[in-house]
Amino acid sequence: MSAFAFDRGGWGAVGLMAGRVAPHRSFALALLLALAGGAPAFALDGSQPSTMDKIPLKVFKSAQQALRAGIDDLRAGDAKSSVDALKYAAAGGQSLAQWKLGRMYAQGQGVPHDDFQAYQYFDQLVQSYNEDEPDRRDISAVSNAFVAVGVYCLNGIPNTEVKPDPERALEMFQYAATNFGDPDAQYNLARMYMDGAAGLTKNNMRAARWLALAAEKQHRPAQAVLGHLLFEGVGGQRQRAKGLMWLTIAKSAAQGPKDDWMNDLYVKDFAAASDEDRQIAALYLADRARGGAGLPPPPDAVAAQGLLPALGAALPAMPRLFGSPPPMAAFEANDEPPPPPPQQ
Repeated sequence: MSAFAFDRGGWGAVGLMAGRVAPHRSFALALLLALAGGAPAFALDGSQPSTMDKIPLKVFKSAQQALRAGIDDLRAGDAKSSVDALKYAAAGGQSLAQWKLGRMYAQGQGVPHDDFQAYQYFDQLVQSYNEDEPDRRDISAVSNAFVAVGVYCLNGIPNTEVKPDPERALEMFQYAATNFGDPDAQYNLARMYMDGAAGLTKNNMRAARWLALAAEKQHRPAQAVLGHLLFEGVGGQRQRAKGLMWLTIAKSAAQGPKDDWMNDLYVKDFAAASDEDRQIAALYLADRARGGAGLPPPPDAVAAQGLLPALGAALPAMPRLFGSPPPMAAFEANDEPPPPPPQQ
């Protein structure tokens, strides 16, 4: 189990030597001490003392109380004031505080952006997780932390001790995908199979299975990549209509420029589809909108059917494969942990 120190500064120690003081110096020493007691302290380099020394620290009765105080500050929109309380709670083993601090450092919310600090808090949560006595109240934060640590390990953090470690990334994704059913972990695991990362043999069929699990949980990137694989028949039988269905669902739920690559895949594959493919895809969408096949309807599924004819004409030529790989998933940009993943 790893342990990290979050305050890396050291305390200077001033030693007082025991011994005799010459009689002729005793009066001068006493006078010096008396004067020092009534004068402001100065640093040895002549600088003024830090104003931090004059700010009274918050005192909390327990880590749980500190967590509640930190969350109240966050909900009031005062992320900066929440930091001390959350650090107190995190040091007391509060998983949600560790997760929130990790998110805050990763996003620069109330604190300077610092991926290494974020990694430390996420990894602290991962290391302290007890799979024999899990707390279901914190399981979504724990699962999310496993994924975040996996992404950091996959890429490394420049100028820190966290170097690229695909093997540990694979371990993190596999654990969260299998034990928590985490859709981000399932998507990232699929990406590693597609890329042949961490010594894995490229296996698009296995990747498609993980993508399908994440896609059914409304994971947009998984829906888009799965749709493209099915449409192209990569790693299995070509299923163009079903591929268009997933691409349409992902396209209809896209959120801003970060999801433009989903639209690019949709546009490319729609242009290559036949009229029959498009018609069957529309039937699939209508069936899902009615809750067909025992699945919940996708967001805006009915409206998504209108996208099929609307984007079918005058499409630009697109490259056959991904121009750049879709992003790895770590966590969404909100202040609350994702909902608990369903039991496997």
